Amino acid sequence: MLSRRSFLAGTAALTGAALFGRPSSAPADARALPPPLPPGPGGVVRLDLTAAERSLALPCSNGNALPLWTFTDSALPPVVRVKLGERLDTHLVNGLTQPGEHVSVHWHGIRLPNAEDGVPYLVQKPVEPGESFDYSFVPPDPGTFFFHTHCNTVEQLGRGLMGVLIVEGDEVEPYDAERILAIRDWRLNEARDGFLPFLTLEGAGRAGTFGTVRSVNGAEMPAIDVPASADVRLRILNVDPTRIMEFGIEGADAVVVAIDGLACPPFPLRSWKMGPAMRIDVIVRTPADGGSATVLDYFAAKPVPLARLVAHGPALRSGPFAPAPLAAARIAAPDLSAAEPQLFTFSATATAAAVQAAAGDDGGFLGPLCLSAASLWSINKQSWPGSGMDRLPPPIARFERGRSYRLTLKNVTPRMHPIHVHGHSFTVLESNKRDLPPHLADTVLLLPNEVIDVAFVADNPGRWMMHCHVIEHQETGMMAWFEVA
Repeated sequence: MLSRRSFLAGTAALTGAALFGRPSSAPADARALPPPLPPGPGGVVRLDLTAAERSLALPCSNGNALPLWTFTDSALPPVVRVKLGERLDTHLVNGLTQPGEHVSVHWHGIRLPNAEDGVPYLVQKPVEPGESFDYSFVPPDPGTFFFHTHCNTVEQLGRGLMGVLIVEGDEVEPYDAERILAIRDWRLNEARDGFLPFLTLEGAGRAGTFGTVRSVNGAEMPAIDVPASADVRLRILNVDPTRIMEFGIEGADAVVVAIDGLACPPFPLRSWKMGPAMRIDVIVRTPADGGSATVLDYFAAKPVPLARLVAHGPALRSGPFAPAPLAAARIAAPDLSAAEPQLFTFSATATAAAVQAAAGDDGGFLGPLCLSAASLWSINKQSWPGSGMDRLPPPIARFERGRSYRLTLKNVTPRMHPIHVHGHSFTVLESNKRDLPPHLADTVLLLPNEVIDVAFVADNPGRWMMHCHVIEHQETGMMAWFEVA
């Protein structure tokens, strides 16, 4: 295996980047990505999803069946693949039997038509038990995405209602293999045969209610087979409702080639902070036959091992580690010279302090909050759902279609907030606390008291959500919607 010193020397000219994703200055041509690849001839991929309670065992539940809510008959989320240019036609059936437990599907990170975005009340009627709904769209961008429900998400996602969506068509040169790592907690009781409450007062008013069992692809510390001495693409998704992690790999060299599914100039990975719903694509040069590398979360008092990459077989590569970048995405670049500024301030309400004080040592318990009146968090001093998600507040902003905007995202709380914008991808420009590589994203993590500027072209008309993806924060007020017209 290459030493980290030789690896950095061999890739510095290509990337101009340093460890922790902090780029040094580099000529513009050194940072350029290959042009977008053309879409394929089209075609249709058909997908049937039936949200229902199923008694299934997870790899991490010690053989015990759990009352999972899933879209298919598998305990693990479905992995759906479409090629760039293909249409995804999805038939959703709500097979849940609890009265009022409606569902919808939000296709996270996809720049799709507004009517397909899956937010109940805002763009579609909720799909009540026994009802169905059809989605149809052509994903415009290749990359790593996922889908989940968008009401009572803390319980529905907590029980398993989600899937992974891969849009193929960004590899200029093929890698040797690919693996998906869907990372999340499960709120299991001590016997691992049932769930703990998905919401607590303490969690809703603070950093969220964490799970008790950490998993990758549903398994606790799995061994993931990979070819030896090969360049393997890892599609890494943080699909937890709550946990913020700092992803890293020990025992192998790795390069980040995409953030939130979209190509970025490659830079060496040492660690990368990922809030819920954030994704990165990493190319790793795997160890020789019989060797292993460890996937870690550094965001803890001591690093937490999550999985092992175990190499088998003959060496597939022997040359320097310099993986090809992915093709650029077809996303309009904002005109920063003409971009209109907008400030969004993310704050706690006065109620949040009272909730924290009332939670006590046991954390307290809150029921599902999709229609809750609890308001603990706000954007620009506005909280939603407030009196219920079915009662739409006024839009927090109105954007003119085709115009560029520079958004200042200001966190005035002592908590971290991964802020997700629907229907658009934005360019991360700068932070007052960190040196971040320029990149496209649909979710950006705000550290405590951090201010991050992003910019985008408001080119997708409709009514779109903006919210924190710590689901308890979302469902207790830190969400809003904006209009593009």
